[in-house]
Amino acid sequence: MKEFILLKQTFEIEIINEQEMAELAILTGQIIKSNDILLLKGEIGAGKSYFSRKLIQSQQTFPEEVPSPTFTLVQTYETKLGEIWHVDLYRLNSAEGLIELGLSEAFEEKICLIEWPELALDIMPETSLSLEILITSEQERKVKFSWASSDSWAHRIEKISESYNAKQKPYAARKD
Repeated sequence: MKEFILLKQTFEIEIINEQEMAELAILTGQIIKSNDILLLKGEIGAGKSYFSRKLIQSQQTFPEEVPSPTFTLVQTYETKLGEIWHVDLYRLNSAEGLIELGLSEAFEEKICLIEWPELALDIMPETSLSLEILITSEQERKVKFSWASSDSWAHRIEKISESYNAKQKPYAARKD
């Protein structure tokens, strides 16, 4: 099983409420592009679907309902950036189901937001961005962005860091 051992750069931010999570999702929506894959990790209730919903809606000309794809596995949305695939692999029991979903093809030209990505790590491009949402209290979260040494992600994540720094939000950026 492939693991993202090469994840060397991280950016962490403390989120104190839903509004800040929405702001972070909107900022993330401003830095993504075609072929980008975001791997959303965190326990049930951490905010993976909420983050995805706010990101997708921020890129729609006319924001629409964005339900969790827990039961459908995949929801697709037309956006200003192109098609976004919102995927939830929580209910899949084996990697064989990934082929039927068409994820490999989607990776080539779509933006993919993948919740519970652990089952699919073997087919994930190493250029994926990992977002781990950790519950620190009932309302508060820590969001940790991780990526392989890539100037592409580093420059784009820096834009998020700068925006939060400008707003004087608590954050910590580091390179391991």
